[in-house]
Amino acid sequence: MACGGFVCSKTSLCILNLIYVMVSLLMIGVAAWGKWFGLVSSFRVMAAVIAVGLFLFVVAIVGLCGAVKHHQVLLFFYMLILFMVFMVQFSVSCACLAINKEQQNLLLEIGWNKSESMQEDLERSLDCCDFLEVNYNESCVATCFKDQTCRPCSVIIQAYADDALQFVGGVSLFFSFTEILGVWLAHRYRNQKDHRQNPGAFI
Repeated sequence: MACGGFVCSKTSLCILNLIYVMVSLLMIGVAAWGKWFGLVSSFRVMAAVIAVGLFLFVVAIVGLCGAVKHHQVLLFFYMLILFMVFMVQFSVSCACLAINKEQQNLLLEIGWNKSESMQEDLERSLDCCDFLEVNYNESCVATCFKDQTCRPCSVIIQAYADDALQFVGGVSLFFSFTEILGVWLAHRYRNQKDHRQNPGAFI
């Protein structure tokens, strides 16, 4: 059977959603592992990653069940949710790739001021203190603080932020196109007939 047929569409949709399931489980596992071993002390960061992983897992399961059963309602909602996710993710990826230095620094400072636990994580892992200027009259968890040789964390973070945003934007853009592929596959699959069961019926 040609790849444009019912079986090929079903198989492609199942494979795509199995990939989504594996990615979602990986996200949940990495977040839980990081929290368990103390690599991430911020509960909000861990919860956000796990929430995104669970959402992707649910969407993938809906798509997988819809593909296996050729269920019209499940496939419709799968298409709808996946298209909305595509719109959001495509916008975020474009923003990551287009952001300038001034906007980048502003967002970094806002993010820094939101969570003290995240500040401690960064100070410990990057061996730096404070954001713009080191204040040795306050406490800091970095190793360099004892010797008073610390650099501001903004200097180190900004050195990696541009590459990180380019990487995140590129990966997000790639996955957004897999999502629109999933929407197209689901739409085509919904309107195909399974000739092996009933050649004259639309299932």
